[in-house]
Amino acid sequence: MMTRTDILAQFPRAKLMSGPTPLERLNKMSNELGIDLWLKRDDLTGLGFGGNKTRQLEFYFGDAIQQGADTVLITGAVQSNYVRSAAAAAARLGMQSVLQLEERVPDMAPDYYTSGNVLLAKILGAEHMSYPLGEDEAGADAALHARADELKAQGRKPYVIHLGLHHPPLGALGYVTAGQELCQQMRDFDAVVVPSGSGATHGGLLTGVALSELSAPVFGVCVRRDKTQQHARMETVLQKLADLLGIEADPLKDRIEVMDEALPPGYGKLSAKTQAALQKMARTEGIFLDPVYTAKTFAGLLHLVETGKIQQGQKVVMLHTGGLPALFGYQSELLGSLQ
Repeated sequence: MMTRTDILAQFPRAKLMSGPTPLERLNKMSNELGIDLWLKRDDLTGLGFGGNKTRQLEFYFGDAIQQGADTVLITGAVQSNYVRSAAAAAARLGMQSVLQLEERVPDMAPDYYTSGNVLLAKILGAEHMSYPLGEDEAGADAALHARADELKAQGRKPYVIHLGLHHPPLGALGYVTAGQELCQQMRDFDAVVVPSGSGATHGGLLTGVALSELSAPVFGVCVRRDKTQQHARMETVLQKLADLLGIEADPLKDRIEVMDEALPPGYGKLSAKTQAALQKMARTEGIFLDPVYTAKTFAGLLHLVETGKIQQGQKVVMLHTGGLPALFGYQSELLGSLQ
């Protein structure tokens, strides 16, 4: 496996990060669980409420700027952290943003459609589009390209950030850097636990750890698809990422670890287990998790401890990917569980 520290120098990159994010020990939770638990605070990346998408967008916006773009188009769920972060990045870099919101989570309360990330994106001045389906990546990308063609006809220079897997995963490069950053901060961890959705964060971090010549497993907690579907997706992401970096993919694919015990009842839906995990972190450490990604990630970590896949005394890092504005989009559900 390659270990070149300059492996990412070939890719253009916009400056969006405020610097390396903290690695924080959770003392009370460590004592309660019997492990040495650390939190990689990527909720503190610094741009527009922070979160993991800032790292990914550095490479997409770097490419967009190199191509002379003045408008960025992107798709996400209604309460997507990705599109909110893209709108913030566009504002900082003097560009326009077009956000296409998918109907990915059915039967939500009215505040899901008006608060949280939706409100923030409107404050940032983003244009909004709607897409009626939540599992049609090719269709969503095609709709963005249709809007991009309209913008071109108006003399604009649009750049599309794609959902589908048929495009180079530039965003995953941000988590290659994060994996290397983590290994510079700490080299003796026994496991990392991350959310696994698009695969960019999971695949990039796994690759960064591998390039740093550490063998600790990177557990991906499924937040959108079951583990069979997610394993197949991760193989594709890792292959495309390896091709992009010019490294071998098979050693990375051999390290895929995905689990879906915290997934039900599905993407963006809260279970009693997820809500309990969210409350446990808040009431033990005073740290908020989001309902879509990190609460499920922590619920997955608790399952790994309960089943012995994470053993007593092991040093474990959980990636906090942010997403906290979405808490306000879920306030009706959360308040119902707290009463």
